Amino acid sequence: MKKGFEGYWQDVYALALVRTQGYVPLKRARTSWEKLYDVHGVSPNLEPKNLSSVLKKVGMNRRGQNMVFDHLSINGDELVYDLSSFFTQSDEIPIAEKGYNADRVQLKQINLALLCSVDSGLPTMIRVLPGSIRDIASLYASIEEIGVKGKILILDRGFFSEDVIDFLSGKKVFYILPTRRNSKLYDVRIHLNKHLFYHDRLIKCGKRKHNNYFLYLFEDTQLRLEEEKNLYKMFDEKKIDGGSLKENMTVSGDILIVSNMDVDASEIFMLYKKRDGVENLFDVYKTTLNADRTYLRDDASIFGHVFVSFLSLFGYCTIHQLIKKAGLDSKFSPIDLLEEYSKVYRVDCGDKVLLSEVPKKVYNLDKKLETNIFPN
Repeated sequence: MKKGFEGYWQDVYALALVRTQGYVPLKRARTSWEKLYDVHGVSPNLEPKNLSSVLKKVGMNRRGQNMVFDHLSINGDELVYDLSSFFTQSDEIPIAEKGYNADRVQLKQINLALLCSVDSGLPTMIRVLPGSIRDIASLYASIEEIGVKGKILILDRGFFSEDVIDFLSGKKVFYILPTRRNSKLYDVRIHLNKHLFYHDRLIKCGKRKHNNYFLYLFEDTQLRLEEEKNLYKMFDEKKIDGGSLKENMTVSGDILIVSNMDVDASEIFMLYKKRDGVENLFDVYKTTLNADRTYLRDDASIFGHVFVSFLSLFGYCTIHQLIKKAGLDSKFSPIDLLEEYSKVYRVDCGDKVLLSEVPKKVYNLDKKLETNIFPN
């Protein structure tokens, strides 16, 4: 941060920190910061007019953002890439365009590409894309910008195409890419001669070399039953005809994955399942942190807002990993934990600084999490 945003990194840091618990408008940033114990002794300028200027500077400083992303990407060899979007009714943001979305909402949207480390469970990169950019086009641009040579990239089936396979192979990256259900690769015969259990679900699996990559086929027996039931219901309701019923029945419960990794099928399956974490991060990014609440009116400010929200997300996830490591994730969210810790106050007595009494619950949490913030 100091190298990438010299001269205003403290403002960026403070704004990201106060938003770790949720979205804070610029006009309330200084008030929120003053409630915190500034352990690093930074001196941010959190006046709304200055923060508006800082967001634009951050948004235009792609070099500084990439310095942060490059530093974070070294922490993991297994990366998940996914795309999401948020909507806006503003006509003043050039990057907001009408594009494809699963809900078929006819509003202008801004796309977000998020890269997450499976190893650490932390986000490593975010990019803002025009609303009209589709999944595959976003992948090309993101890979060119950040570089993932020698790493394992885990993708969603929305990115599948022969061109993507060729592109990733040329970038010297290992990839795990599920095919679309209508892919002709399903016609390749693969024997399901092995099996594994995933959350008590029986998964039959097989593997075959095809062209310059490997095909991994998985059949989830429980999912097959559920999908077949839904297909017959749709047939009875005349939502699909007999031909569609027969065609979909042949691949129900199946997951076909393309990869240039020659490993055991169970390893590919477990890596693929880890991609669910990115969907959870997008949910935190857009709901818990309310990062899609953009009242900004130009692209540079949007870019800056998204990056600062990314830093807040990184802080949130760092706390979550701490809670998870202590086995307390079923009882506390990061926001719950920060709320508990906020019960302890720093008291300035003039010639010395004291901490208020530490509640027993907070003291025990401090020991379980091994944060060692409070003295014995």
